[in-house]
Amino acid sequence: MHPLAQRVLSHIRGEEFLKAGDRVGVAVSGGIDSVALLRLLLELRGELGIVLSVVHFNHKLRGTESDGDEEFVGGLACAHNLEFISDSDDVAEHAEQERVSLETAARDLRYGFFRSLLEPAEDGPHSGALSSPLNKIVTGHTLDDQAETVLMRLIRGSGLRGLGGIHPRIAVEDDGRELSGEIVRPLLSVRRLELEKYLTEIGQVWREDFTNTDESFTRNRVRKLLVPLLEKDFNPSIAESLSELAKIARGEEDYWENEVAGWMGTAVHWSEPEWARSSVRGTGLVQISMSAQPELQESADADLRSKIEASPWLVMNASLSRIWFLGEPIAVQRRVVKAIGEQAGIPLEFRHVEEVLRLAAEEGKAGKELSLPLGWKVVRQQEELLFVTPDLRNPMPLPDYEYPLPVPGRVEIREGGFSIQALQISVDATAGYNPDDLLDADSLPTLLRVRNWRAGDRFWPAHTKSPKKIKELLQERHVAQPGRRFWPVVLSGDEVVWMRGFPVSAKYRAKRGALAVLIAEEPITGKSST
Repeated sequence: MHPLAQRVLSHIRGEEFLKAGDRVGVAVSGGIDSVALLRLLLELRGELGIVLSVVHFNHKLRGTESDGDEEFVGGLACAHNLEFISDSDDVAEHAEQERVSLETAARDLRYGFFRSLLEPAEDGPHSGALSSPLNKIVTGHTLDDQAETVLMRLIRGSGLRGLGGIHPRIAVEDDGRELSGEIVRPLLSVRRLELEKYLTEIGQVWREDFTNTDESFTRNRVRKLLVPLLEKDFNPSIAESLSELAKIARGEEDYWENEVAGWMGTAVHWSEPEWARSSVRGTGLVQISMSAQPELQESADADLRSKIEASPWLVMNASLSRIWFLGEPIAVQRRVVKAIGEQAGIPLEFRHVEEVLRLAAEEGKAGKELSLPLGWKVVRQQEELLFVTPDLRNPMPLPDYEYPLPVPGRVEIREGGFSIQALQISVDATAGYNPDDLLDADSLPTLLRVRNWRAGDRFWPAHTKSPKKIKELLQERHVAQPGRRFWPVVLSGDEVVWMRGFPVSAKYRAKRGALAVLIAEEPITGKSST
């Protein structure tokens, strides 16, 4: 047995990633990491008592190159008499439809495919291709991937949860919330160079993906520029140190999550607001007579119920014991406020949490209020802090937002629950994108601004005759409130160059064969997987 295979076997057994009888789908892209994972597990399957299949997702991003990857992986499976399960989707089209980056779209579709393979046979869309269901999917994430992920999150700004990096295992549940399988990463303790050396020694070829050298992608710049710099000038073992940091962070986060769960069940109490329990009639907002026009009352009540059901946040108030809260360490206070925000659906930044802590500690007359994102507020009473959900009977006054957006770079719009990313696309890679989504990099400064549109803003989308007021463009698209109020735009100086859902500015549209900038949008989630 190869020494690297022996190490991986010991790690798999120590972490209990795989056990005898597991039916394991090995996710193989064709690159070094995944091909090495497959060959290592082929060596180890007898020792582990597992059954292997090969799974492959074709992202359709590189045309014939992507199809060549699929053919290569299929041939590899055939050469070792393994079942081959593949799927494909147009990642670029998905990214455009969902207004997310290509990386996010690829990850979402790929992991959706993996999860479908772990579903019960009667429900899984791919179950017909399987001789029997899988209960594990293994991916080839390495120690290098872990280090890069932690670094990227440090650069962007992250709490302890984000520093946990790539989790060694992800539980997958079916529609009934029952465990249906796991996605595991058995190579997180192995360096990429070790895998390359292993494949060379056993004479196994692999496929090269040219996008892995495209420095318009943040991860590639971290991999090619930042990590080597840190290894050379600061710490030769930086990758191992970052991996250890991720492991420590995950352990700390697991502990805190258990603690927070206990506090949320004892110190925090949720209650439905009075306006949601009672009839709309008699509030002053709807002045009608039930006996004269009962159908109008029913319509108003139905409209309110519809708003409550469609609300992106929890329509409940949270009461927190102020006496208990102030008696706890500041670390506990921050965790509890953050947990209330997560459960309620309030996108709280660090500054919001600190403002709540200051409000709680203040002395003075009860009833002082603090505004939070999305129209929420927290009220300081003598013995409690009350987090008050927005009253959906009233129009919601939402605050403006504005942030600097470096090129390349990313900014989180917490007020709206999404992020905006500016990606630099190299000349060679622009062919894989919709030209209407690309801005001319040479015509833009290195620092843009992203904000919600304002009265008087005008925009000239490509393929239109002249600029129009943004208000008119949104009305023509039938964009409803309150979403219209938060509609994001990106500006170069005082000019709007990008607007959600429209082609880029006619004036700044990228020229054929030129360096380009892609503005991508994605939702902010509490946890992310890689």
